[in-house]
Amino acid sequence: MPTMPYFYEKIERELTGNILPFWLNHTVDRENGGFYGALTNDLKVCNEVERSAVLCARILWTFSAAHQRYPRPEYLEMARHAYDYLLGTFQDSQHGGFYWSVDKTGQPVNDRKQTYAQAFAIYGLSEYYAATDDPESLEIAKKTFHLLEGHASDPQHGGYIEACSRDWGRLDDMRLSPREPNCPKSMNTLLHVMEAYTRLYRLWPDPALRQSLRSLLQVIDKHVIDHERGAFHLFFEHDWRVVSDEISYGHDIEGSWLLLEAAEALGDEPLRTHLRLAAVKMAHTVYREGRDSDGAILFAAGPSGLTDSDKHWWPQAEALVGFFNAYKLSGDMRFLGAVRQLWQVIQEKFVDRQHGEWYKILNRDSEPRLNHLKTGPWECPYHHARACLELLKRLD
Repeated sequence: MPTMPYFYEKIERELTGNILPFWLNHTVDRENGGFYGALTNDLKVCNEVERSAVLCARILWTFSAAHQRYPRPEYLEMARHAYDYLLGTFQDSQHGGFYWSVDKTGQPVNDRKQTYAQAFAIYGLSEYYAATDDPESLEIAKKTFHLLEGHASDPQHGGYIEACSRDWGRLDDMRLSPREPNCPKSMNTLLHVMEAYTRLYRLWPDPALRQSLRSLLQVIDKHVIDHERGAFHLFFEHDWRVVSDEISYGHDIEGSWLLLEAAEALGDEPLRTHLRLAAVKMAHTVYREGRDSDGAILFAAGPSGLTDSDKHWWPQAEALVGFFNAYKLSGDMRFLGAVRQLWQVIQEKFVDRQHGEWYKILNRDSEPRLNHLKTGPWECPYHHARACLELLKRLD
């Protein structure tokens, strides 16, 4: 591991000298408003790509969080731009909540109420409130929480369904993406509802929100975590029957530290003690099974081994935090070594030295898939910006 001051400086330089400036300088659509639908790796604008509420909310979170650590006017301006676009373009003034996607003119393309998107709206709005004390942002976050509780929560089995129609009715197909099985519940959505509720609860310690967050943690502990293996199950029926045998190494290492954040926000020490054991075991599983020989995180595996050996940018970012968190919890120096090795891989292979930002996918040989977008509906600044912010905070 590099000396801590040296490592600190490297992380800060990556965040403030590469990631944040890229998004400031290349992604804002001055003509149509908001942010470009997508950019290629060589920075060509792809405005035919739908604009997602998730991307906008993640940009809102990123620059709101960055402004709190570095109170620079350009970060606050970017956060306000994302805030205005989220509310002015994605918010449904008739039925409440946020559309899934719009076109470049701001017209809804997919007006469903995906629970995942509502969660990220809460997450971004909460962070914006923390950065600005703007009461409107907190009120809208609260309203979105109540909408999810009223329409997406499952009072019989617990947890949250994947999606509702625009007017919060039921859908036959609730999938987050076409690559997933059509089932009513997923680990991914539950994880990010937990993440959003955790952030909102730190700002608004409402009893109903506390109960919802605690119940969700209990559901994840009981039904989503495979405690024997140290991994998440991915997809479920209403009654928590598992409908997939794959695991996602990126989500496992991300969830390992987010679970502890939620328990700490609740101030529930017995729950935190229980979940820290699960978190360390999940980190051990990813360390043992999910790392390539160079230390990079592979994507997915099934009972017979790897099902996707690509190296996506976001699992690398989440593993920086997850392994560092596991080191702090366990004292196991192997996790600290994994952070060091992973940071080296990121700097040598993921950072785009020509055009800026990170390549989003490398193949097994650590070569960038140049035909994959640099920015897009999913290709966002939140994972790796957050990893830098979290590491800096923990190194403080």
